[in-house]
Amino acid sequence: MSETTAGLRKKIDSASDLQSVVRTMKSLAASSIGQYERSVAALAEYFHAVEIGLGAAFRSASGSEAFSAPKGRRTEEIRAVVFGSDQGLVGEFNETVSEYAIDTLKKETKRVRIWSVGERVHSQLKDAGFRMEALYPVPGSAKGIIPLVGEILLSALRGENPADGGEFYLFYNSPLSGAGYAPEGKRILPLDREWVRRITAIAWPSKSLPEILDRGNTTFGGLLREYFFVSVFRACAESLASENASRLAAMERADRNIDDLLEDLGRSYHRLRQSGIDEELFDVLAGYEVMSQ
Repeated sequence: MSETTAGLRKKIDSASDLQSVVRTMKSLAASSIGQYERSVAALAEYFHAVEIGLGAAFRSASGSEAFSAPKGRRTEEIRAVVFGSDQGLVGEFNETVSEYAIDTLKKETKRVRIWSVGERVHSQLKDAGFRMEALYPVPGSAKGIIPLVGEILLSALRGENPADGGEFYLFYNSPLSGAGYAPEGKRILPLDREWVRRITAIAWPSKSLPEILDRGNTTFGGLLREYFFVSVFRACAESLASENASRLAAMERADRNIDDLLEDLGRSYHRLRQSGIDEELFDVLAGYEVMSQ
């Protein structure tokens, strides 16, 4: 036979070692999904509070005037942030969000500028002919999201007046029930009248409506910055949760494939070992018969 028991034993040991690595990665991915999902859930209540505050600011004269009477010129460009991954073993994760962003942005006639998170989506978008403004590494934990969001906002929205008409998009994979995900695109800017209508329709939680005292729109501007921050933070956290869900699914498939491989190798090993034992018995019997003559 071309295979030996020693060779099969080595393959079984290698497959077992690989399965240990795969199961460790499964545990890490499952743990990571939990921390990012908790981050999104913890942010939901704060995001609602920011929206309530913005609604109150828009009901005031200062907030409405700040939005309806911009001093800057109309901005004829689109800025977009696309969230992907730096690491492999995530299936079609990067291709899914890249293709979605490309299909959406290729329809636009305005100039498009893109900030990417993750090397893999960066190269795919660059190959598609887009102007890439910056590349950011994917954060390794929930704590790393905050400084990343700060850098993105500082670069992508520097000097941007929310009423100047510039468009700002976020593209990312959003988790679905189970271990799935789907690409999603959200337009954060411009803050058009439909957005204002939706914000002002949110009811204040008490009967006493707040009064905004500052006339320099300090409160309005602060709430707006928080709105942008939470929007980008949530997109990043959902992307990371989806990435780890994709990795978990890939590791589960790998684990099942290794189980099947080990089962096949085990059967081959036992057949070969039994065949070797049978040959040794035949040799012993043949020697006994020769000695008995």
